[in-house]
Amino acid sequence: MEQQEDRDPTPPGLRLVRDLINTLDVEAGADALAADGGLAAFAHDHGLTGLGLTKHDVPDVVRLREGLRAACLAHTGARVPEGTAAELAALLRRAPLTVTVDEEGAASLEPADVPPGAAALTARIAAAVAAAAGDGTWARLKVCEAHDCRWAYYDRSPAGRRRWCTMAVCGSRAKMRTYRARRSSGGRSPGDGRPPEGDGD
Repeated sequence: MEQQEDRDPTPPGLRLVRDLINTLDVEAGADALAADGGLAAFAHDHGLTGLGLTKHDVPDVVRLREGLRAACLAHTGARVPEGTAAELAALLRRAPLTVTVDEEGAASLEPADVPPGAAALTARIAAAVAAAAGDGTWARLKVCEAHDCRWAYYDRSPAGRRRWCTMAVCGSRAKMRTYRARRSSGGRSPGDGRPPEGDGD
Protein backbone atom coordinates (compact mmCIF):
# COMPACT_ATOMS: atom_id res chain seq x y z
CA MET A 1 0.00 0.00 0.00
CA GLU A 2 1.18 3.51 -0.75
CA GLN A 3 2.62 5.46 2.14
CA GLN A 4 1.18 8.93 2.70
CA GLU A 5 3.60 11.66 1.66
CA ASP A 6 4.40 14.87 3.51
CA ARG A 7 2.39 16.82 0.94
CA ASP A 8 -0.81 15.01 0.08
CA PRO A 9 -1.47 15.46 -3.66
CA THR A 10 -5.11 14.38 -3.34
CA PRO A 11 -7.55 17.28 -3.76
CA PRO A 12 -9.32 17.97 -0.43
CA GLY A 13 -12.75 16.89 -1.65
CA LEU A 14 -11.46 13.54 -2.85
CA ARG A 15 -9.63 12.78 0.39
CA LEU A 16 -12.94 11.83 1.98
CA VAL A 17 -13.64 9.35 -0.84
CA ARG A 18 -10.09 7.96 -0.77
CA ASP A 19 -10.07 7.60 3.00
CA LEU A 20 -13.43 5.84 3.02
CA ILE A 21 -12.18 3.30 0.47
CA ASN A 22 -9.03 2.81 2.52
CA THR A 23 -10.93 1.93 5.70
CA LEU A 24 -10.45 -1.60 4.38
CA ASP A 25 -6.80 -2.65 4.22
CA VAL A 26 -7.08 -5.62 1.84
CA GLU A 27 -3.45 -6.66 2.31
CA ALA A 28 -3.70 -6.76 6.11
CA GLY A 29 -7.33 -7.92 6.19
CA ALA A 30 -8.23 -5.08 8.57
CA ASP A 31 -11.56 -3.26 8.28
CA ALA A 32 -11.69 -0.06 10.35
CA LEU A 33 -15.47 0.18 9.92
CA ALA A 34 -15.95 -3.26 11.47
CA ALA A 35 -14.32 -2.14 14.72
CA ASP A 36 -16.57 -1.00 17.56
CA GLY A 37 -17.21 2.69 16.96
CA GLY A 38 -15.23 2.59 13.72
CA LEU A 39 -17.80 4.46 11.63
CA ALA A 40 -18.21 7.19 14.23
CA ALA A 41 -14.42 7.52 14.45
CA PHE A 42 -14.17 7.87 10.67
CA ALA A 43 -16.81 10.61 10.66
CA HIS A 44 -15.14 12.41 13.56
CA ASP A 45 -11.70 12.27 11.93
CA HIS A 46 -13.15 13.97 8.83
CA GLY A 47 -15.10 16.64 10.67
CA LEU A 48 -18.44 15.08 9.77
CA THR A 49 -20.27 15.74 12.99
CA GLY A 50 -24.01 15.62 13.39
CA LEU A 51 -24.64 12.96 10.75
CA GLY A 52 -26.28 10.62 13.25
CA LEU A 53 -24.25 7.62 12.13
CA THR A 54 -24.72 4.44 14.16
CA LYS A 55 -23.59 0.82 13.92
CA HIS A 56 -26.79 0.12 11.97
CA ASP A 57 -25.43 2.27 9.12
CA VAL A 58 -22.26 0.22 8.71
CA PRO A 59 -23.66 -2.23 6.09
CA ASP A 60 -24.81 0.60 3.79
CA VAL A 61 -21.53 2.48 4.24
CA VAL A 62 -19.57 -0.70 3.45
CA ARG A 63 -21.63 -1.15 0.26
CA LEU A 64 -20.92 2.48 -0.62
CA ARG A 65 -17.22 1.94 0.03
CA GLU A 66 -17.01 -1.13 -2.16
CA GLY A 67 -18.98 0.55 -4.95
CA LEU A 68 -16.55 3.45 -4.87
CA ARG A 69 -13.61 1.02 -4.86
CA ALA A 70 -14.96 -0.62 -8.01
CA ALA A 71 -15.52 2.78 -9.66
CA CYS A 72 -11.98 3.91 -8.89
CA LEU A 73 -10.55 0.59 -10.07
CA ALA A 74 -12.35 1.27 -13.35
CA HIS A 75 -10.17 4.37 -13.69
CA THR A 76 -7.26 1.99 -14.38
CA GLY A 77 -9.15 0.26 -17.19
CA ALA A 78 -11.27 -2.36 -15.40
CA ARG A 79 -15.07 -2.44 -15.65
CA VAL A 80 -17.48 -1.93 -12.78
CA PRO A 81 -19.52 -5.13 -12.37
CA GLU A 82 -23.14 -4.55 -13.37
CA GLY A 83 -24.52 -5.49 -9.97
CA THR A 84 -22.04 -3.25 -8.15
CA ALA A 85 -22.86 -0.31 -10.42
CA ALA A 86 -26.58 -0.78 -9.79
CA GLU A 87 -26.08 -0.97 -6.03
CA LEU A 88 -23.90 2.14 -6.00
CA ALA A 89 -26.49 4.00 -8.07
CA ALA A 90 -29.23 2.98 -5.65
CA LEU A 91 -27.23 4.26 -2.68
CA LEU A 92 -26.52 7.57 -4.41
CA ARG A 93 -30.20 8.04 -5.29
CA ARG A 94 -30.98 8.09 -1.56
CA ALA A 95 -28.67 11.07 -1.15
CA PRO A 96 -29.81 13.79 -3.57
CA LEU A 97 -27.82 16.97 -4.21
CA THR A 98 -28.96 20.54 -4.65
CA VAL A 99 -27.43 23.44 -6.57
CA THR A 100 -26.29 26.39 -4.47
CA VAL A 101 -24.98 29.76 -5.61
CA ASP A 102 -22.61 31.80 -3.46
CA GLU A 103 -22.28 35.60 -3.15
CA GLU A 104 -19.85 35.66 -6.08
CA GLY A 105 -22.26 33.80 -8.33
CA ALA A 106 -20.34 30.51 -8.30
CA ALA A 107 -22.58 27.46 -8.46
CA SER A 108 -21.88 24.17 -6.76
CA LEU A 109 -23.60 20.94 -5.79
CA GLU A 110 -24.25 20.45 -2.09
CA PRO A 111 -25.96 17.68 -0.12
CA ALA A 112 -29.71 18.16 0.00
CA ASP A 113 -31.65 17.56 3.19
CA VAL A 114 -31.63 13.82 3.84
CA PRO A 115 -32.34 11.68 6.89
CA PRO A 116 -29.38 11.26 9.26
CA GLY A 117 -27.21 8.18 8.96
CA ALA A 118 -25.65 6.51 5.94
CA ALA A 119 -27.60 8.70 3.49
CA ALA A 120 -26.11 11.84 5.06
CA LEU A 121 -22.57 10.52 4.60
CA THR A 122 -23.41 9.34 1.07
CA ALA A 123 -24.62 12.84 0.20
CA ARG A 124 -21.27 14.31 1.16
CA ILE A 125 -19.45 11.66 -0.84
CA ALA A 126 -21.72 12.34 -3.83
CA ALA A 127 -21.04 16.08 -3.63
CA ALA A 128 -17.29 15.42 -3.57
CA VAL A 129 -17.50 13.08 -6.57
CA ALA A 130 -19.65 15.54 -8.53
CA ALA A 131 -17.20 18.38 -7.88
CA ALA A 132 -14.22 16.20 -8.85
CA ALA A 133 -15.98 15.04 -12.02
CA GLY A 134 -16.52 18.68 -12.91
CA ASP A 135 -12.90 19.72 -12.49
CA GLY A 136 -11.40 16.60 -14.05
CA THR A 137 -9.79 15.13 -10.94
CA TRP A 138 -12.27 12.26 -10.38
CA ALA A 139 -10.65 10.03 -13.00
CA ARG A 140 -7.31 10.39 -11.21
CA LEU A 141 -8.62 8.82 -8.00
CA LYS A 142 -7.74 5.19 -8.61
CA VAL A 143 -7.52 1.84 -6.89
CA CYS A 144 -4.38 -0.24 -7.19
CA GLU A 145 -4.69 -3.01 -9.77
CA ALA A 146 -2.94 -5.50 -7.48
CA HIS A 147 -5.65 -7.88 -6.25
CA ASP A 148 -3.97 -8.20 -2.84
CA CYS A 149 -3.74 -4.43 -2.37
CA ARG A 150 -6.68 -2.46 -3.85
CA TRP A 151 -5.49 0.70 -2.05
CA ALA A 152 -7.01 3.98 -3.23
CA TYR A 153 -4.54 6.64 -4.34
CA TYR A 154 -4.47 9.86 -6.34
CA ASP A 155 -2.62 9.58 -9.65
CA ARG A 156 -0.56 12.74 -9.93
CA SER A 157 1.58 11.47 -12.83
CA PRO A 158 1.65 13.82 -15.86
CA ALA A 159 -0.03 11.30 -18.17
CA GLY A 160 -2.46 10.05 -15.53
CA ARG A 161 -1.87 6.41 -16.47
CA ARG A 162 -0.63 4.85 -13.24
CA ARG A 163 -2.06 1.42 -12.49
CA TRP A 164 -0.55 0.69 -9.08
CA CYS A 165 -0.46 2.64 -5.83
CA THR A 166 3.33 2.40 -5.91
CA MET A 167 5.58 1.23 -8.71
CA ALA A 168 8.26 0.21 -6.22
CA VAL A 169 6.08 -2.46 -4.61
CA CYS A 170 2.84 -3.38 -6.36
CA GLY A 171 4.02 -2.40 -9.84
CA SER A 172 7.27 -4.32 -9.51
CA ARG A 173 5.47 -7.41 -8.21
CA ALA A 174 3.04 -7.35 -11.13
CA LYS A 175 5.80 -6.94 -13.70
CA MET A 176 7.80 -9.76 -12.14
CA ARG A 177 4.73 -12.06 -12.17
CA THR A 178 4.21 -11.26 -15.85
CA TYR A 179 7.87 -11.93 -16.60
CA ARG A 180 7.84 -15.27 -14.77
CA ALA A 181 4.62 -16.32 -16.51
CA ARG A 182 6.20 -15.63 -19.90
CA ARG A 183 9.32 -17.55 -18.95
CA SER A 184 7.36 -20.56 -17.69
CA SER A 185 5.21 -20.64 -20.83
CA GLY A 186 8.28 -20.64 -23.03
CA GLY A 187 7.83 -17.08 -24.26
CA ARG A 188 10.67 -14.63 -23.94
CA SER A 189 10.60 -10.91 -23.64
CA PRO A 190 12.63 -8.84 -26.11
CA GLY A 191 16.14 -7.95 -24.99
CA ASP A 192 18.69 -9.97 -23.11
CA GLY A 193 16.35 -12.07 -20.99
CA ARG A 194 16.30 -9.78 -17.97
CA PRO A 195 13.02 -8.87 -16.27
CA PRO A 196 11.33 -5.80 -17.76
CA GLU A 197 12.17 -2.54 -16.06
CA GLY A 198 9.59 -0.28 -14.45
CA ASP A 199 7.73 2.26 -16.54
CA GLY A 200 8.50 5.08 -14.14
CA ASP A 201 4.91 5.75 -13.06
